[in-house]
Amino acid sequence: MRDDTDAAPGPSEEILDIVDERDEVIGRAARGEAYARGLRHRCVFVQARDAQGRIFVHRRTATKLVFPSLYDMFVGGVVGAGESYDDAALREAEEELGVSGLPRPVPLFRFLYEASAPGRDGIRQTWWSAVYEVPCLLPVRPQAEEVAWYDFLPQQELDARLGTWAWVPDGLAAYERLRAHRG
Repeated sequence: MRDDTDAAPGPSEEILDIVDERDEVIGRAARGEAYARGLRHRCVFVQARDAQGRIFVHRRTATKLVFPSLYDMFVGGVVGAGESYDDAALREAEEELGVSGLPRPVPLFRFLYEASAPGRDGIRQTWWSAVYEVPCLLPVRPQAEEVAWYDFLPQQELDARLGTWAWVPDGLAAYERLRAHRG
């Protein structure tokens, strides 16, 4: 019989650094509390490309805490308390793609994401976001709890889907900034 005290904490109990408008740490909170109170924290967005240059695209599971069942062109997630953006980018990319041995993702830029309107619950959504890219030449095995569907899509096909699929708003904001960054 398993003792529940040995169970790993769930995603909502993960401790995050809470940051100000300059991305400086001002406190810590559990992820669930940060989401519920609209506390600014840190996230990473990693664009993974295969050997043909196609972009990893996936649909999030219905059980995700934020943006369930929406499509995303990045893998990534929250940066844990005391964790660097770079370490979080590698950890999240390997976890979500289901691989180990990826090269370190290359940092491209950071931006402050602020949703144009509060979420369904009326809470503001804001986080510092670091955007990365990484080649993924390994066979992927995405986490079933995170990813409901996936494929590597050519850039043109991804762009054609922008107006037809429901995308995570923060990923869409990061993607638009990435296209502008690349000129």
